[in-house]
Amino acid sequence: MPFCQSLRVPCETKFFLLHSDAWAARLMKLIILDRDGVINEDSDAYIKSPDEWKPLSGSLEAIARLNRAGYRVVVATNQSGIGRGLLNLETLNRIHSKMQRMVQEAGGLIDAVFFCPDTDEANPYRKPHPGMLLEIGRRLHCDLRGVPVVGDSVRDIRAARAANAWPLLVRTGKGRRTLEQETEISAHVLVFDNLAAVASYLIKPAMAT
Repeated sequence: MPFCQSLRVPCETKFFLLHSDAWAARLMKLIILDRDGVINEDSDAYIKSPDEWKPLSGSLEAIARLNRAGYRVVVATNQSGIGRGLLNLETLNRIHSKMQRMVQEAGGLIDAVFFCPDTDEANPYRKPHPGMLLEIGRRLHCDLRGVPVVGDSVRDIRAARAANAWPLLVRTGKGRRTLEQETEISAHVLVFDNLAAVASYLIKPAMAT
């Protein structure tokens, strides 16, 4: 049975919204970020506690810069550690509360965190399937065409393409491994050193106009 933890709005799907505004009435620029390997250090043993969640250098400031340039920042993350019994929803909530607090201390805001806790690769909401991204678009009443989706893995690229969004790859996290092992699928994807470089690329054209 699908479930959702929410601070503000009733939910019917398998996601957690950390913070939500009345987006439907707003025109917005949206960017969707993977979490592990993009915002924070990744771990093959999973991030299982707030103490293990450590931001990558410059990532929090990058989110703040994106906010100042008019971007709404949403996180979309597979969190199969829950399905594997490595952590529970309460712990994940505390991890995301720490992430939000640190982003706010850097001057930014993450508007929502969507996650899929399942281990089943057939789950349509688990990346590389596009269900999680499509749900973000549905909730925000936003066309995902041209919306940047920043990830570090082939799952992120495939999910973004399947949702008709714009995949961007960072070298942090699993990014370098992805470039080495998934040369065909990553061949036509813009690649950046980190989230800070993504922010600079997206903001620069707007600043020049």
